[in-house]
Amino acid sequence: MLNIINKLIRKKKSLDKISAPLVHQISKRDEVFLLKYEKLLIGELRFNENEWEFKYSEDFKKVKDKYNHIAGFSNLNKVYRNHELWPFFQSRIPGLKQPAVKEILKIERIDSTNKFELLKRFGKESINNPYELEFV
Repeated sequence: MLNIINKLIRKKKSLDKISAPLVHQISKRDEVFLLKYEKLLIGELRFNENEWEFKYSEDFKKVKDKYNHIAGFSNLNKVYRNHELWPFFQSRIPGLKQPAVKEILKIERIDSTNKFELLKRFGKESINNPYELEFV
């Protein structure tokens, strides 16, 4: 853990020499994450401005009886939309009060209120489930 913190501090010192804007703006195009289990594409999570969208992939629908549906997304044919990030995805973001996480946010200049940027940075893997969330 100390090695990680020391690496972050060294990285921070080198980044302090570079003036970088705070990451908090979202482009007007759709930002896409792919939710996968092993090699199977489960679905797509999209973000556009202030709205999240989740839908299952056609590949997953073909093998739906072999896998459980994602908690909170029971209808395979529905396109889910919400202004808030769903708990299934929110749980992939670590606690922001953790010292190592605070340091990463500071060094990488990530706005702690920006769920999209937090998910992009921390959401690839989770201890909560076996799925991988890939930003494309």
